[in-house]
Amino acid sequence: MTHGSKCRHLHGHRYTIEATCVSDHLQSVGEQSDMVLDFGFLKDEMMAEIDTPCDHGFLASIEDHELLAMFRPDGVDPQDWIVPIRSSVKRQGYCLTTDTRLGTKLYVLDVNPTAEQLSRHWFRRLRPVVTVRSGGLARLLNITVWETPNCQATYAEP
Repeated sequence: MTHGSKCRHLHGHRYTIEATCVSDHLQSVGEQSDMVLDFGFLKDEMMAEIDTPCDHGFLASIEDHELLAMFRPDGVDPQDWIVPIRSSVKRQGYCLTTDTRLGTKLYVLDVNPTAEQLSRHWFRRLRPVVTVRSGGLARLLNITVWETPNCQATYAEP
C-alpha cells in the first residue's frame, strides 16, 4: 500500500519458501533417527502454517482500508465486517477469511505483505511447530521468501 514502484498495482506472486533448521546433534532414536527433522514433517508443517492458509489467496494489511473495502461482501456494514477481522489480526497477527464479496480467500496481516514482512511472519508461525515436531531438538534458523527467482528476503531470530 506504500510502494512507489510498479508494485503499487494489485498483483500476485508465486512465492517459494525455504526453511532452514539446525541442531547441535542428530536424533538418536525413533522415526527421525539420524536426522535433525524429517523433511516430510517439515513439509507437513509448512503446508499447514503457510501454504494452506495463503495459497490462492490474497494477502493484505489490516491498515489498507481501501483495498479491504473491495473485499467486503455486498450489503454488509463495513464496520461490522472488519471488527472480527481486526480482532483476529490483533490477537494472532493475521486473519484468514472467505467471508468476502466473491467468497475468495483473504489473508489479512498486521503488516504490509512485503517479502521481508512475510518471511518474519511465517518464521514466527513455523518456529514453534518445528520445535514440537522435532521433539525439541531442532531450531528454525531462518525462513527465506523468494518473491521471484531473483528476489528474496530472509528472516532469522536468535
